[in-house]
Amino acid sequence: MSSGTLAQEPRPASGARAAGRRLVASAPAAAGHGTPDHRSGLPFQPALDELGTPLHEVTFVVVDLETTGGSPRDCGITEIGAVKVRGGEVVGELQTLVDPGVPVPAFIARLTGITTSMVLGAPRIEAVLPSFLEFARGSVLVAHNAPFDVSFLKAAATRMDLAWPDNPVVDTVALARRVVTRDEAPNHKLATLAALFRATITPDHRALSDARATVDVLHALLARLAPLGITHLEDLATATDPVPPDVRRKRHLADGLPAGPGVYMFVGPRQEVLYVGTSTSVARRVRSYFTASEKRRRMTEMVRIAESVRAVPCATELEARVRELRLITEHAPRYNSRSKHPERMHWVSLTTEAYPRLTVLRQLRSTADGPVPHVGPFSSRGRAQEALEALHATHDVRQCTTRLPLNPSEKAAPCVLAEMGRCGAPCVPEGRRPASAPRVPYADVVADVATTMSGDPSTVVNALGRRIRDLSRDERFEDAANERDRLQSFLGGAARAQRARPLRECAELVAARPRTEGGWEIVVVRHGRLASTAVCGPHDDPHATVRSAVALAEDVAPPTPSAPACHPEETDIVLAWLRTPGVRLVSVTDPQTCPVGGAERYLTDTTTAEVVSNVV
Repeated sequence: MSSGTLAQEPRPASGARAAGRRLVASAPAAAGHGTPDHRSGLPFQPALDELGTPLHEVTFVVVDLETTGGSPRDCGITEIGAVKVRGGEVVGELQTLVDPGVPVPAFIARLTGITTSMVLGAPRIEAVLPSFLEFARGSVLVAHNAPFDVSFLKAAATRMDLAWPDNPVVDTVALARRVVTRDEAPNHKLATLAALFRATITPDHRALSDARATVDVLHALLARLAPLGITHLEDLATATDPVPPDVRRKRHLADGLPAGPGVYMFVGPRQEVLYVGTSTSVARRVRSYFTASEKRRRMTEMVRIAESVRAVPCATELEARVRELRLITEHAPRYNSRSKHPERMHWVSLTTEAYPRLTVLRQLRSTADGPVPHVGPFSSRGRAQEALEALHATHDVRQCTTRLPLNPSEKAAPCVLAEMGRCGAPCVPEGRRPASAPRVPYADVVADVATTMSGDPSTVVNALGRRIRDLSRDERFEDAANERDRLQSFLGGAARAQRARPLRECAELVAARPRTEGGWEIVVVRHGRLASTAVCGPHDDPHATVRSAVALAEDVAPPTPSAPACHPEETDIVLAWLRTPGVRLVSVTDPQTCPVGGAERYLTDTTTAEVVSNVV
């Protein structure tokens, strides 16, 4: 993250085209096609491009090739036949023999009736292919066993240095496998399907005849696919997916959703939010739930329950991620597995008592002097416990849970850890402490633990690193792995706390990142919470956008450890954005620094395993 001011655009500014956007996580959004708009209550009519292209409006070019063999690398094309159809009507045909430049094998001649003498004098593929590509421009290519025919055409284009067009391709073999059962036909060969559907042309291994037969087969297959909800070109792209019909029929829930970044919510029959997600293209992402690309069983179950999809359009990907997190926290959707319960996150902290000890907490505490040293948060209690064990292994802080008086009782007896030299035994009078107990004042032990947690973790890294090395040398690999996990958990929690602390304490930070298409993405962060975001166009005044974003930003009160300003993961998301290349600090009220020798040092540009392997 580099500091600096926003450069003024050379052209005169026309004002901030995009004003600051105040985040309101619970804002509803439009539902699907033919449903009321949730924002206004009025009927919602999606745009034509959101509905897709009906199949009767699609131009198909059905192509068939005859070749000298099965490999486009070693064989050539001997004939091309193509039929252009639209709305069930033939609008054009193309047929020509092609000189492959090599003799036609005898078995191919017997199969197709095309001999070497027939192709002598015919045009070469270099003359034919450009005409075919022009004939097929803007259409959907269709072939029976399309990978075979398309591979020959692509190979020829590559040899000619021609760019292959991005026409969609439909394979009638794949469609037939979807809707024609073995009870109806023993196989899915073109001749078999043509007989089944009573095509007007009988395929005879000549290109144009086979293409004409394929047209009849295509129309018959589309008629069978229509009751399954495949009525648009966009449906055809996933028609061969093994998707249950009841799931596919719900594809209309994606109609009318925004094509840009945002958050989407699947809503159940009682208007409960079932699932919250985010995407850079909401419409495309939601459509994917109704195809075979969605393989999660729980998601298929969720789609079956869902009755509508709501969307919250967002100006930027950062805003979308933050809104997603807030909505998940607010609604706790049963099909989301993360971030539902911030109160269940865990921290490792020192206690606030006469002789502090380490403990795992779900809510941080503070004193009159400020927050208590801590690391975390951790996503699970197990991770927090591993971090606590790492600190216990390297510091002689007490591990008993009894609340000790400031002046120890004369009758108190030292514990086993004190006898082992692992505890300073503050619970017993100084004269009765075991000789093996550390002589370091307990206050100094606590100060060392606090420094390790909030600053330099080298004590833990060095001690556990040596322990891992010794255990590995003795081939006690399971024990070494346990020590590695403790070290990784501690470093992760310490780094997270050290990164978040300065941002959480900062009253206001304004930053900007250049956009690929020009202009700037502006964010306003207050106490670690995303308070506002805005987009400035390439010819707008960025300073005007900054002023607008700051003026419209959410008011965020200074947090306390027991009531943070936002979900800890929101601060992590903002921090990750601030660390992306090109980000500039526009203004900041408090310094943003992390310890030079902090935990981040051991997690940057290397893995913990590599760090500990180099410990002396």
